[in-house]
Amino acid sequence: MTPPARVQAAIDLLDAVIAAANGQGASADRIAADWFRARRYVGSKDRRAIRELVWNAIRACGEVPVSGRAAMLRLAQADAALAGLFDGSNYGPAPIEAGEPVASGGVAPLWLAERLAASGLDDQEQAALLGRAPLDIRANTLKTTRDELRSRLPVEADLAIAPQGLRLPSGTAVESWPEFAEGLFEVQDAGSQIACMALGVQPGEVVVDLCAGAGGKTLSLGAAMGNRGKLLACDIDRPRLSRLPERASRAGVLVEARLLNPGREAEMLADWQGKADAVMIDAPCSGTGTWRRNPEARWRLDAKAIERYCAMQANVLDIGASLVRPGGRLTYVVCSLLDAEGADRIEAFLSANPGWDVALPPLPAGQARGSGWRLTPFRDGTDGFFFATLVRRVN
Repeated sequence: MTPPARVQAAIDLLDAVIAAANGQGASADRIAADWFRARRYVGSKDRRAIRELVWNAIRACGEVPVSGRAAMLRLAQADAALAGLFDGSNYGPAPIEAGEPVASGGVAPLWLAERLAASGLDDQEQAALLGRAPLDIRANTLKTTRDELRSRLPVEADLAIAPQGLRLPSGTAVESWPEFAEGLFEVQDAGSQIACMALGVQPGEVVVDLCAGAGGKTLSLGAAMGNRGKLLACDIDRPRLSRLPERASRAGVLVEARLLNPGREAEMLADWQGKADAVMIDAPCSGTGTWRRNPEARWRLDAKAIERYCAMQANVLDIGASLVRPGGRLTYVVCSLLDAEGADRIEAFLSANPGWDVALPPLPAGQARGSGWRLTPFRDGTDGFFFATLVRRVN
Protein backbone atom coordinates (compact mmCIF):
# COMPACT_ATOMS: atom_id res chain seq x y z
CA MET A 1 0.00 0.00 0.00
CA THR A 2 1.10 3.55 -0.64
CA PRO A 3 1.41 5.91 2.37
CA PRO A 4 -1.75 7.83 1.31
CA ALA A 5 -3.65 4.53 1.00
CA ARG A 6 -2.61 3.64 4.54
CA VAL A 7 -4.01 6.95 5.74
CA GLN A 8 -7.32 6.34 4.00
CA ALA A 9 -7.49 2.82 5.44
CA ALA A 10 -6.91 4.26 8.91
CA ILE A 11 -9.70 6.78 8.31
CA ASP A 12 -12.07 3.97 7.31
CA LEU A 13 -11.16 2.01 10.43
CA LEU A 14 -11.63 5.10 12.61
CA ASP A 15 -15.11 5.59 11.16
CA ALA A 16 -15.99 2.08 12.36
CA VAL A 17 -14.45 2.69 15.81
CA ILE A 18 -16.33 5.98 16.22
CA ALA A 19 -19.64 4.39 15.19
CA ALA A 20 -19.08 1.58 17.68
CA ALA A 21 -18.23 4.02 20.46
CA ASN A 22 -21.40 6.02 19.80
CA GLY A 23 -23.49 2.86 19.71
CA GLN A 24 -21.73 0.95 22.53
CA GLY A 25 -20.54 -1.59 19.99
CA ALA A 26 -17.39 -3.67 19.75
CA SER A 27 -14.02 -2.50 21.03
CA ALA A 28 -11.43 -0.91 18.75
CA ASP A 29 -9.26 -4.01 19.06
CA ARG A 30 -12.11 -6.24 17.91
CA ILE A 31 -13.06 -3.90 15.07
CA ALA A 32 -9.46 -3.76 13.84
CA ALA A 33 -9.08 -7.53 14.03
CA ASP A 34 -12.27 -8.06 12.01
CA TRP A 35 -11.32 -5.34 9.53
CA PHE A 36 -7.93 -6.89 8.78
CA ARG A 37 -9.38 -10.42 8.71
CA ALA A 38 -11.68 -9.29 5.89
CA ARG A 39 -8.66 -7.82 4.05
CA ARG A 40 -6.06 -10.54 4.16
CA TYR A 41 -4.27 -8.94 1.23
CA VAL A 42 -3.04 -6.19 3.57
CA GLY A 43 0.56 -7.03 4.49
CA SER A 44 2.05 -7.05 7.98
CA LYS A 45 3.94 -3.78 7.53
CA ASP A 46 0.82 -2.05 6.26
CA ARG A 47 -1.19 -3.45 9.16
CA ARG A 48 1.28 -2.09 11.70
CA ALA A 49 1.34 1.30 10.03
CA ILE A 50 -2.45 1.52 9.83
CA ARG A 51 -2.89 0.47 13.47
CA GLU A 52 -0.33 3.04 14.54
CA LEU A 53 -2.23 5.78 12.73
CA VAL A 54 -5.57 4.68 14.18
CA TRP A 55 -4.42 4.48 17.78
CA ASN A 56 -2.46 7.74 17.55
CA ALA A 57 -5.60 9.45 16.27
CA ILE A 58 -7.75 7.96 19.04
CA ARG A 59 -5.30 9.22 21.67
CA ALA A 60 -5.18 12.67 20.08
CA CYS A 61 -8.94 13.31 20.25
CA GLY A 62 -10.61 14.24 23.53
CA GLU A 63 -14.23 14.41 22.45
CA VAL A 64 -15.72 11.78 20.16
CA PRO A 65 -14.76 12.89 16.61
CA VAL A 66 -17.47 13.49 14.04
CA SER A 67 -15.62 11.22 11.60
CA GLY A 68 -12.45 9.26 11.02
CA ARG A 69 -11.23 11.96 8.67
CA ALA A 70 -11.72 14.63 11.36
CA ALA A 71 -9.72 12.48 13.77
CA MET A 72 -6.89 12.02 11.25
CA LEU A 73 -6.87 15.74 10.50
CA ARG A 74 -6.29 16.31 14.19
CA LEU A 75 -3.04 14.36 13.86
CA ALA A 76 -2.17 16.13 10.61
CA GLN A 77 -2.33 19.54 12.29
CA ALA A 78 0.91 18.70 14.11
CA ASP A 79 2.48 16.57 11.37
CA ALA A 80 3.25 18.25 8.04
CA ALA A 81 4.34 14.94 6.49
CA LEU A 82 1.01 13.36 7.36
CA ALA A 83 -0.89 16.39 6.07
CA GLY A 84 0.98 16.02 2.78
CA LEU A 85 -0.49 12.54 2.30
CA PHE A 86 -3.96 14.07 1.86
CA ASP A 87 -3.15 14.43 -1.82
CA GLY A 88 -6.15 12.97 -3.62
CA SER A 89 -4.05 10.17 -5.12
CA ASN A 90 -5.47 6.78 -6.01
CA TYR A 91 -6.84 5.08 -2.82
CA GLY A 92 -5.64 8.03 -0.75
CA PRO A 93 -7.62 10.72 1.12
CA ALA A 94 -8.93 13.81 -0.66
CA PRO A 95 -6.95 17.04 -0.25
CA ILE A 96 -7.60 19.05 2.91
CA GLU A 97 -10.12 21.83 2.41
CA ALA A 98 -10.28 25.04 4.38
CA GLY A 99 -12.86 24.96 7.14
CA GLU A 100 -13.57 21.22 7.13
CA PRO A 101 -14.19 19.58 10.54
CA VAL A 102 -11.16 18.78 12.68
CA ALA A 103 -11.56 16.79 15.90
CA SER A 104 -10.82 18.55 19.18
CA GLY A 105 -7.87 17.52 21.32
CA GLY A 106 -7.63 16.83 25.02
CA VAL A 107 -7.31 13.86 27.31
CA ALA A 108 -11.03 13.09 27.47
CA PRO A 109 -14.44 14.69 26.94
CA LEU A 110 -14.52 17.90 28.98
CA TRP A 111 -16.99 16.68 31.61
CA LEU A 112 -14.83 13.61 32.25
CA ALA A 113 -11.56 15.56 32.36
CA GLU A 114 -13.17 17.82 34.96
CA ARG A 115 -14.11 14.81 37.08
CA LEU A 116 -10.58 13.47 36.86
CA ALA A 117 -9.24 16.84 37.98
CA ALA A 118 -11.71 16.89 40.88
CA SER A 119 -10.39 13.43 41.81
CA GLY A 120 -6.89 14.82 42.26
CA LEU A 121 -5.37 14.15 38.83
CA ASP A 122 -3.42 17.11 37.43
CA ASP A 123 -2.57 17.63 33.75
CA GLN A 124 0.50 15.36 33.88
CA GLU A 125 -1.44 12.58 35.58
CA GLN A 126 -4.24 12.83 33.04
CA ALA A 127 -1.90 12.89 30.04
CA ALA A 128 -0.18 9.71 31.27
CA LEU A 129 -3.51 7.89 31.08
CA LEU A 130 -3.09 7.88 27.29
CA GLY A 131 0.50 6.69 27.17
CA ARG A 132 1.59 3.29 25.89
CA ALA A 133 1.10 0.44 28.33
CA PRO A 134 4.03 -1.90 29.02
CA LEU A 135 3.74 -5.68 29.01
CA ASP A 136 4.02 -7.11 32.51
CA ILE A 137 3.91 -10.75 33.51
CA ARG A 138 3.73 -12.53 36.87
CA ALA A 139 5.87 -15.59 37.55
CA ASN A 140 3.64 -18.44 38.70
CA THR A 141 5.24 -19.53 41.97
CA LEU A 142 3.34 -22.81 41.87
CA LYS A 143 5.61 -23.85 39.01
CA THR A 144 8.70 -21.65 38.91
CA THR A 145 10.52 -18.67 40.41
CA ARG A 146 11.03 -15.22 39.00
CA ASP A 147 14.78 -15.81 38.79
CA GLU A 148 14.31 -19.01 36.81
CA LEU A 149 11.76 -17.41 34.52
CA ARG A 150 14.02 -14.42 33.91
CA SER A 151 16.76 -16.74 32.70
CA ARG A 152 14.44 -18.17 30.04
CA LEU A 153 12.74 -15.04 28.71
CA PRO A 154 13.89 -11.84 26.94
CA VAL A 155 12.78 -9.57 29.77
CA GLU A 156 13.47 -5.84 29.90
CA ALA A 157 13.57 -5.62 33.69
CA ASP A 158 12.41 -6.98 36.99
CA LEU A 159 9.46 -5.11 38.45
CA ALA A 160 10.78 -3.69 41.70
CA ILE A 161 7.22 -2.92 42.80
CA ALA A 162 5.92 -6.46 42.21
CA PRO A 163 7.87 -9.34 43.78
CA GLN A 164 6.92 -11.83 41.05
CA GLY A 165 6.73 -9.35 38.19
CA LEU A 166 8.78 -9.02 35.01
CA ARG A 167 8.48 -6.46 32.21
CA LEU A 168 8.85 -7.40 28.55
CA PRO A 169 8.94 -5.33 25.37
CA SER A 170 5.47 -4.04 24.57
CA GLY A 171 3.68 -6.09 21.94
CA THR A 172 5.64 -9.29 22.59
CA ALA A 173 3.55 -12.33 21.58
CA VAL A 174 4.08 -14.07 24.91
CA GLU A 175 1.06 -16.34 24.60
CA SER A 176 2.82 -18.20 21.77
CA TRP A 177 5.74 -19.18 24.01
CA PRO A 178 6.11 -22.69 25.47
CA GLU A 179 6.63 -21.15 28.92
CA PHE A 180 3.12 -19.71 28.72
CA ALA A 181 1.66 -23.05 27.62
CA GLU A 182 3.44 -24.66 30.58
CA GLY A 183 1.74 -22.20 32.95
CA LEU A 184 4.99 -20.67 34.16
CA PHE A 185 3.60 -17.13 33.99
CA GLU A 186 0.48 -15.07 33.47
CA VAL A 187 0.13 -11.70 31.77
CA GLN A 188 -0.79 -9.30 34.57
CA ASP A 189 -0.13 -5.58 34.96
CA ALA A 190 2.06 -4.67 37.93
CA GLY A 191 -0.81 -2.66 39.41
CA SER A 192 -3.10 -5.67 39.34
CA GLN A 193 -0.39 -7.73 41.04
CA ILE A 194 -0.12 -5.12 43.81
CA ALA A 195 -3.90 -5.03 44.22
CA CYS A 196 -3.81 -8.78 44.90
CA MET A 197 -1.07 -8.21 47.46
CA ALA A 198 -3.40 -5.81 49.27
CA LEU A 199 -5.64 -8.72 50.26
CA GLY A 200 -2.68 -10.56 51.82
CA VAL A 201 -4.02 -14.09 51.38
CA GLN A 202 -2.21 -16.89 53.19
CA PRO A 203 -1.98 -20.66 52.67
CA GLY A 204 -4.85 -22.48 54.37
CA GLU A 205 -7.34 -19.61 54.16
CA VAL A 206 -10.87 -19.61 52.77
CA VAL A 207 -10.87 -17.04 49.93
CA VAL A 208 -13.53 -15.73 47.55
CA ASP A 209 -12.89 -13.81 44.32
CA LEU A 210 -16.35 -12.35 43.93
CA CYS A 211 -16.10 -10.63 40.52
CA ALA A 212 -13.56 -13.00 39.04
CA GLY A 213 -14.15 -12.43 35.33
CA ALA A 214 -11.73 -14.63 33.41
CA GLY A 215 -9.70 -15.21 36.56
CA GLY A 216 -6.56 -13.08 36.31
CA LYS A 217 -6.61 -12.13 39.98
CA THR A 218 -7.97 -15.57 40.94
CA LEU A 219 -4.79 -17.20 39.62
CA SER A 220 -2.64 -14.72 41.52
CA LEU A 221 -4.53 -15.41 44.75
CA GLY A 222 -4.30 -19.17 44.20
CA ALA A 223 -0.53 -18.98 43.76
CA ALA A 224 -0.19 -16.88 46.92
CA MET A 225 -2.21 -19.53 48.80
CA GLY A 226 0.06 -22.28 47.50
CA ASN A 227 -3.06 -24.34 46.71
CA ARG A 228 -3.63 -24.77 50.44
CA GLY A 229 -7.04 -23.71 51.63
CA LYS A 230 -10.22 -23.12 49.67
CA LEU A 231 -10.65 -20.74 46.74
CA LEU A 232 -13.97 -19.81 45.12
CA ALA A 233 -14.23 -17.69 41.96
CA CYS A 234 -17.62 -16.22 41.03
CA ASP A 235 -19.06 -14.03 38.31
CA ILE A 236 -22.33 -13.33 36.50
CA ASP A 237 -20.59 -13.25 33.09
CA ARG A 238 -20.71 -16.79 31.69
CA PRO A 239 -18.38 -16.26 28.68
CA ARG A 240 -15.65 -14.68 30.82
CA LEU A 241 -15.92 -17.14 33.71
CA SER A 242 -15.90 -20.08 31.27
CA ARG A 243 -12.28 -19.22 30.46
CA LEU A 244 -11.15 -19.81 34.05
CA PRO A 245 -11.07 -23.65 34.19
CA GLU A 246 -8.61 -23.91 31.29
CA ARG A 247 -6.46 -21.10 32.68
CA ALA A 248 -6.48 -22.61 36.16
CA SER A 249 -5.53 -26.01 34.78
CA ARG A 250 -2.60 -24.55 32.89
CA ALA A 251 -1.44 -22.63 35.98
CA GLY A 252 -2.00 -25.56 38.33
CA VAL A 253 -4.39 -23.56 40.54
CA LEU A 254 -7.08 -25.40 42.48
CA VAL A 255 -10.27 -23.33 42.38
CA GLU A 256 -14.04 -23.78 42.34
CA ALA A 257 -15.78 -21.65 39.71
CA ARG A 258 -19.40 -20.66 40.34
CA LEU A 259 -21.62 -18.83 37.85
CA LEU A 260 -24.07 -16.49 39.59
CA ASN A 261 -27.41 -15.23 38.36
CA PRO A 262 -27.74 -11.42 38.37
CA GLY A 263 -29.95 -10.32 41.25
CA ARG A 264 -29.61 -13.67 43.02
CA GLU A 265 -25.93 -13.49 43.96
CA ALA A 266 -26.49 -13.46 47.74
CA GLU A 267 -28.95 -16.35 47.53
CA MET A 268 -26.54 -18.43 45.44
CA LEU A 269 -23.72 -17.77 47.91
CA ALA A 270 -25.75 -18.58 51.02
CA ASP A 271 -23.45 -21.51 51.84
CA TRP A 272 -20.50 -19.10 52.05
CA GLN A 273 -22.11 -16.46 54.27
CA GLY A 274 -19.77 -15.35 57.04
CA LYS A 275 -17.18 -18.06 56.27
CA ALA A 276 -14.49 -16.35 54.19
CA ASP A 277 -11.18 -15.26 55.65
CA ALA A 278 -10.64 -12.99 52.66
CA VAL A 279 -12.79 -11.67 49.80
CA MET A 280 -11.53 -9.97 46.65
CA ILE A 281 -14.02 -7.60 45.03
CA ASP A 282 -12.70 -6.56 41.62
CA ALA A 283 -15.76 -4.44 41.00
CA PRO A 284 -17.21 -3.43 37.62
CA CYS A 285 -16.13 0.12 36.85
CA SER A 286 -15.60 2.79 34.22
CA GLY A 287 -12.04 1.63 33.47
CA THR A 288 -10.57 5.15 33.49
CA GLY A 289 -7.29 3.64 34.70
CA THR A 290 -6.92 1.40 31.63
CA TRP A 291 -7.08 3.96 28.82
CA ARG A 292 -3.47 3.18 27.88
CA ARG A 293 -4.79 -0.15 26.62
CA ASN A 294 -8.27 0.94 25.49
CA PRO A 295 -8.11 4.67 24.68
CA GLU A 296 -11.44 4.73 22.87
CA ALA A 297 -13.16 3.60 26.08
CA ARG A 298 -13.27 7.21 27.26
CA TRP A 299 -15.63 7.97 24.38
CA ARG A 300 -18.13 5.41 25.68
CA LEU A 301 -18.69 6.95 29.10
CA ASP A 302 -21.32 9.41 30.26
CA ALA A 303 -22.48 10.61 33.67
CA LYS A 304 -25.30 8.07 33.79
CA ALA A 305 -22.86 5.23 33.14
CA ILE A 306 -20.78 6.35 36.12
CA GLU A 307 -23.92 6.34 38.27
CA ARG A 308 -24.76 2.81 37.13
CA TYR A 309 -21.26 1.62 37.98
CA CYS A 310 -21.49 3.20 41.43
CA ALA A 311 -24.75 1.38 42.10
CA MET A 312 -23.21 -1.94 41.01
CA GLN A 313 -20.17 -1.29 43.19
CA ALA A 314 -22.32 -0.62 46.25
CA ASN A 315 -24.19 -3.86 45.57
CA VAL A 316 -21.12 -6.08 45.21
CA LEU A 317 -19.56 -4.48 48.30
CA ASP A 318 -22.63 -5.49 50.32
CA ILE A 319 -22.58 -9.00 48.89
CA GLY A 320 -18.86 -9.42 49.49
CA ALA A 321 -19.08 -8.08 53.03
CA SER A 322 -21.73 -10.65 53.89
CA LEU A 323 -19.27 -13.46 53.04
CA VAL A 324 -16.54 -12.28 55.43
CA ARG A 325 -16.25 -13.94 58.83
CA PRO A 326 -15.68 -11.79 61.93
CA GLY A 327 -12.01 -10.87 61.90
CA GLY A 328 -11.82 -11.52 58.16
CA ARG A 329 -11.14 -8.94 55.47
CA LEU A 330 -12.05 -7.81 52.01
CA THR A 331 -10.21 -5.83 49.37
CA TYR A 332 -12.26 -3.62 47.07
CA VAL A 333 -10.58 -2.88 43.73
CA VAL A 334 -11.50 -0.73 40.73
CA CYS A 335 -9.36 0.11 37.70
CA SER A 336 -10.78 3.63 37.88
CA LEU A 337 -9.27 6.85 39.20
CA LEU A 338 -12.57 8.63 39.77
CA ASP A 339 -13.25 9.25 43.45
CA ALA A 340 -16.93 8.43 42.90
CA GLU A 341 -15.92 4.82 42.25
CA GLY A 342 -13.02 4.70 44.70
CA ALA A 343 -12.51 6.79 47.81
CA ASP A 344 -16.13 8.01 47.92
CA ARG A 345 -17.45 4.47 47.48
CA ILE A 346 -15.45 3.21 50.47
CA GLU A 347 -16.47 6.17 52.63
CA ALA A 348 -20.13 5.46 51.83
CA PHE A 349 -19.68 1.80 52.76
CA LEU A 350 -17.95 2.60 56.05
CA SER A 351 -20.63 5.12 56.95
CA ALA A 352 -23.35 2.53 56.38
CA ASN A 353 -21.38 -0.33 57.99
CA PRO A 354 -19.74 0.80 61.25
CA GLY A 355 -18.50 -2.72 62.05
CA TRP A 356 -15.58 -2.40 59.64
CA ASP A 357 -12.09 -0.89 59.93
CA VAL A 358 -9.53 0.17 57.34
CA ALA A 359 -6.41 -2.03 57.42
CA LEU A 360 -4.29 -1.74 54.27
CA PRO A 361 -0.96 -3.60 54.51
CA PRO A 362 2.33 -1.91 53.51
CA LEU A 363 2.62 -1.80 49.72
CA PRO A 364 5.58 -1.16 47.41
CA ALA A 365 4.00 1.58 45.27
CA GLY A 366 1.17 4.09 45.20
CA GLN A 367 -0.14 6.54 47.74
CA ALA A 368 -3.12 7.01 50.01
CA ARG A 369 -6.39 8.29 48.63
CA GLY A 370 -9.14 8.64 51.20
CA SER A 371 -9.36 5.38 53.15
CA GLY A 372 -7.70 3.47 50.33
CA TRP A 373 -4.73 3.41 48.00
CA ARG A 374 -4.16 4.64 44.47
CA LEU A 375 -1.78 3.63 41.68
CA THR A 376 -1.39 5.78 38.56
CA PRO A 377 0.47 5.43 35.24
CA PHE A 378 2.31 8.73 35.74
CA ARG A 379 3.62 8.11 39.23
CA ASP A 380 3.84 4.32 39.42
CA GLY A 381 4.12 3.11 35.81
CA THR A 382 1.09 0.83 36.28
CA ASP A 383 -2.49 0.91 35.12
CA GLY A 384 -4.63 3.18 37.26
CA PHE A 385 -6.13 1.46 40.31
CA PHE A 386 -7.89 2.32 43.53
CA PHE A 387 -8.19 -0.30 46.25
CA ALA A 388 -8.98 -0.51 49.93
CA THR A 389 -8.71 -3.35 52.43
CA LEU A 390 -11.30 -3.50 55.20
CA VAL A 391 -11.47 -5.79 58.23
CA ARG A 392 -14.69 -6.96 59.84
CA ARG A 393 -14.66 -6.41 63.60
CA VAL A 394 -14.98 -9.44 65.82
CA ASN A 395 -17.37 -7.71 68.22
